[in-house]
Formats: sequence, structure tokens, C-alpha cells
Amino acid sequence: SVATELSKKFGAAPPTVDGLLAIRGVIETSEPEDDEQERKAAEIAIASAFDEALAGLVEMRRREGAALRDILSTRLQEVEQLAARADKAPGRHPVAIKARLADQIATLLDTSDRFDQDRLHQEALMIATRADIREELDRIAAHVTQARELIGKGEAVGRRLDFLAQEFNREVNTTCSKANDLELTNIGLEMKSVVEQFREQVQNVE
Repeated sequence: SVATELSKKFGAAPPTVDGLLAIRGVIETSEPEDDEQERKAAEIAIASAFDEALAGLVEMRRREGAALRDILSTRLQEVEQLAARADKAPGRHPVAIKARLADQIATLLDTSDRFDQDRLHQEALMIATRADIREELDRIAAHVTQARELIGKGEAVGRRLDFLAQEFNREVNTTCSKANDLELTNIGLEMKSVVEQFREQVQNVE
């Protein structure tokens, strides 16, 4: 064999298995204890990285939630302020309502062939009812209070806030339809825009 020929050529003893095994680096072994320590170290490193990533995610969600809460609170405050302006609008004053009512009744009498007391009473009642937005403003105020309570709960309230956004929109639309002067109309349109912004932000709430 090659090993025997080399042994004769160089005058050395033939290689043996024991001799080969004695050479450093030919075969390397690891102690079971070393493997276990490395495994535990790897597990600790993975767990630490996971905890760090989870903590980062929680903190990011917390910041996003706080920012969203601030935005919703600001929109609610704007709705509240606009409702207060609508309540104090000159067109809401009893004297202004009475004047418009008198004008419309006069027009009704001028265009009627004969005087109908019952019809006049019904028309006057309808005109007065259409001019009054007190109920709408009261419901808007109630919705603002309820929305603030939900935002402060710190739990999943997305669906309930979405429902309130729809109720806001309903009341604002009614207010706009009842608006009988330019200022009240503009306030109603502003409020409608703010309510729409509120509804869009609510879509981000769980």
C-alpha cells in the first residue's frame, strides 16, 4: 500500500489509527455541557430580542393611540364650539324667528284665495317647528359627552364611536336643512366638515 511504501522509503513506522487520532485537529469533539450552554445562550438572546421588539411595538401603539385620542378630542371640541355658535346665531333669536314667521304668513295670506284659519295655524306651526334647532343641538351635545366617555375608556370602542359619528352626521344634516339664514348655514357646513374628519379618524380606532 501507499502507507507501506512511504514507511519503507523514509524508514518510519507504518501509520496507525491511534497515531492519526493523536494528531490535533484531525477529529474535534465538543462536550455536551458546552452544547447545552450555547443552546441556553441562544434561547436567552432570542427571548431578549423578542421582548425588546414587543416592547417597541407596544410603545408605538401607545403613542399612536394617544395621538389619535388627542385628534378625536380636538374634533369634538370643535363640534361643541360650532354648536354653541349656532345656538347664539342671530337667526335663532325669537324676534328674528317671529319676523320671518310673520313674513311667511303674510305671503301665505296674499297668495290664498280665501282665508283658512286651520291652514294658517298649521302653516305657522310648521314654520316655527322647522326654524327650531334646539333638539338637534341638545342631541349633538349629548353625543359629544358620550364620545368623550368612550375615548377615555382605553378599550375597543371603534364600533360605538362609528355609530356616534353617524348620529352626529344625522343631526348636523337636519340642522343644515333647518338653517334659515346665511350664518347658521355656514356654521352647519363647518360642523359637517368637522364631523366628517371625526368619522375618518374613528376608522383607525379598534
